[in-house]
Amino acid sequence: MHEEKTGVTHHRLVLNRIIFGYEAGAGRIFDVTLIIAILLSVLAAILDSVPAINTRFHGLLYVMEWMFTILFTLEYALRLYSTNSIRKYALSFYGLVDFFSILPTYLTLLHPEASFLIVIRVLRVMRIFRILKLMRYIEDANVLVRSLLNARRKILIFLICVMSINIVFGSMMFIVEGPANGFVDIPSSIYWSIVTVTTVGYGDIAPQSELGRFIASLAMLTGYAIIAVPTGIVSSELVNEYNQERRSETHDFSLECGECSRKGHDRDARHCKQCGAPLDTQDHPD
Repeated sequence: MHEEKTGVTHHRLVLNRIIFGYEAGAGRIFDVTLIIAILLSVLAAILDSVPAINTRFHGLLYVMEWMFTILFTLEYALRLYSTNSIRKYALSFYGLVDFFSILPTYLTLLHPEASFLIVIRVLRVMRIFRILKLMRYIEDANVLVRSLLNARRKILIFLICVMSINIVFGSMMFIVEGPANGFVDIPSSIYWSIVTVTTVGYGDIAPQSELGRFIASLAMLTGYAIIAVPTGIVSSELVNEYNQERRSETHDFSLECGECSRKGHDRDARHCKQCGAPLDTQDHPD
């Protein structure tokens, strides 16, 4: 019984290294194969949306879709089996992406009636979520995600400020222009302000009075003034992330001084940079 349990544990560890690892060998072959399958499945979903191609190759695309769905279902099941924490993986970003990438094909089986064609069309488009599965294989994507998470409070404050500015501009335009010039209510005026401040400029609503055009000019200039703010916030966090990675390459944060408990010494350090005491480097290579 113990030998069987040990064997199961060993198989799970091997699968975990292959599926979740990115090192050379079987893990790299698994990753490359999965990347190719993801790209082909997304290409098939895109081609399936073209009426001329769908009419001519519907049968082939249908078979390909089920082949990819079965493949990704098997991959998802193996990830659940080999992961250290099923709940943590299933509720993680990549776990949800893996789940939603296979869900649409199975859901279409539940609604074969013609009245549900619109729902099926939406589910077909959801297959494009498979492209997000590629993010786990792009090392810099993880750095970007961490940077966005670290900057989330600053970005939230920025969005609140921008929304407040739009409410002010929208309310002013509603008072100055009014329903006669297309500003029928404050929400519509705020919509105009958002379109103007973000420099999109649809032109479906436009001020007619001189004062209204002056306020619109201020909104446009404000948009150009603040457009670089989120870029600066994310860029700052990206720089911090890259500096952290560089520090982890040149510093050993597990090596602690026995005298002052200082961490973060250079990997080739033999004495503490803070108190000068000898460091215990017997477990670290020379």
